[in-house]
Amino acid sequence: MISIAFFNNKGGVGKTSLVYHTGWMFAELGYRVLMVDLDPQSNLSIMALDEDRLEELWPDDEHPDTLYGAVEPLFGGTGDIRPAHIEHLSDRLGLIVGDLALSRIEDDLSTEWPRCLEGRDRAFRVTTAFWRVMRAAAEQHQADVVLIDVGPNLGAINRAALVAASHVVVPVAPDLFSLQGLKNLGPTLRRWRDTWNQARPKAAPSLGEQPGGSMQPIGYVLMQHAERLGRPTKAYAKWQAKLPSAYRESVLGEHAQTTSISPDPLQIHRIKHYRSLMPMAMEVRKPMFSLRSSDGAIGAHQTNVQRCYEDFRTLVDQIAVHVGITRSGT
Repeated sequence: MISIAFFNNKGGVGKTSLVYHTGWMFAELGYRVLMVDLDPQSNLSIMALDEDRLEELWPDDEHPDTLYGAVEPLFGGTGDIRPAHIEHLSDRLGLIVGDLALSRIEDDLSTEWPRCLEGRDRAFRVTTAFWRVMRAAAEQHQADVVLIDVGPNLGAINRAALVAASHVVVPVAPDLFSLQGLKNLGPTLRRWRDTWNQARPKAAPSLGEQPGGSMQPIGYVLMQHAERLGRPTKAYAKWQAKLPSAYRESVLGEHAQTTSISPDPLQIHRIKHYRSLMPMAMEVRKPMFSLRSSDGAIGAHQTNVQRCYEDFRTLVDQIAVHVGITRSGT
């Protein structure tokens, strides 16, 4: 299973929008895609579904059709995981819906993590619960790729989500706080990977296959950059110039090169801030690059729609090359 987590310790960089549009573009290009909303704030689900549907999925009592509903029997002590409901956004694009109730299981995930090093069965079942749900759902959906949205923190939910990820994309904005986020994210990611590599061989054979937990960083996506005459504005350019060395040092644990390479091979792509398109896209519940004149995208907006399409197509093509994704049946 090729599973890609979009992860940064800094919020507000457009991460959820990136997952949403990347998922839709993969589907547009013929891939079968499963998106998984592992952020308890459930912003990906809110972006993808209208309020009436969300009310159906989040009633006042139990939530059987969310990600929490799929893992609740295990954490509630009544059984193990159960098959996740897949919300079909299109023929090729599915979503496992998020749930604020995921916050309830954070303590359990935190408690069981170190017990994996002791080889305890329940510790492995708890730590791999998200991965097992995703794997079964990906098989059911015949997904070519799984895209995981997580919150901007270094907590136990995200740790279990990253154990389920074969690859990691880091969305960054060209600002001081994003650089600080990289400094927190990189060492934590390596520590999680190292701990899982130590624990994984201790799982009992009766538990079956365990996730690889490779969490392989494939690069960063520069988000929300502003341009003037085709070049980054001065304020953005200052921080953009610092990103390559910060990513290498913090995320990859490498010594930064004294001379910069342009374009940076670790920058997967950069996405402009399409301020004028996002409100229209949210109103009609479709990606920005799919907006039509009937949605209000007329005049200069339509030019931005085309540019947005080209941006995300390039991004998806690059991600596919990095992780070796092929379409089903090819």
